[in-house]
Amino acid sequence: MEERENMEQITSTPKALTEEERIFLDNQNSRPVSDFMKTKFEKDAQKYWDLFYKRNCERFFKNRYWTTKEFEELAEGSKEKSLLEIGCGVGNLIYPLVEEGFFRKIYACDFSPRAIEFVKLHPRYNPSIVTAFQADVTQIDSLSCVIKEPVDIVTMVFVLSAINPEKFRSVIQNLLPVIRIGTIIFFRDYGLYDMTQLRFKPGHKISDKYYVRQD
Repeated sequence: MEERENMEQITSTPKALTEEERIFLDNQNSRPVSDFMKTKFEKDAQKYWDLFYKRNCERFFKNRYWTTKEFEELAEGSKEKSLLEIGCGVGNLIYPLVEEGFFRKIYACDFSPRAIEFVKLHPRYNPSIVTAFQADVTQIDSLSCVIKEPVDIVTMVFVLSAINPEKFRSVIQNLLPVIRIGTIIFFRDYGLYDMTQLRFKPGHKISDKYYVRQD
């Protein structure tokens, strides 16, 4: 893939923190999530996401019309390609693509069964184009039990930050059966020491770089 002139330089060196930012992080460490609540959050994660979508329905996130500008390959020759979106929510990424006629087949999965219900209630839902299904992508065969041929593109937008970092390897292993050489994986998420991380208050830090999210 050719580098774009406006592409930001990717670096593994974290930014230098100001004294105020260090204080924010120290405050987070002063009251981490208890072991009991860590276990509860992991055990009941699906229930919490279902409650989130019950409370907010399809209104919380805006449609992501920006994706084809940020990820140009989503639009380039995509009409004959297939897409898998992990963490589809209520369809804010896939339905702008459907509206433009992109992708012959879209697979959309989410941890929350209620979110998948909203995807299927969308007026543009067409089962011949969109296959929406509930999946815990950290569990073996969660994707390959539905997707029987490799997809061309995978998207994960603000998904990895909602998954325990200890399970990242499992996510990748479960992706392998449904991708091929040449599959493009797009992901967008929070960065180390960005304002989203620094704004977390005490009582939200589960482990290093892993927090109880408010959405």
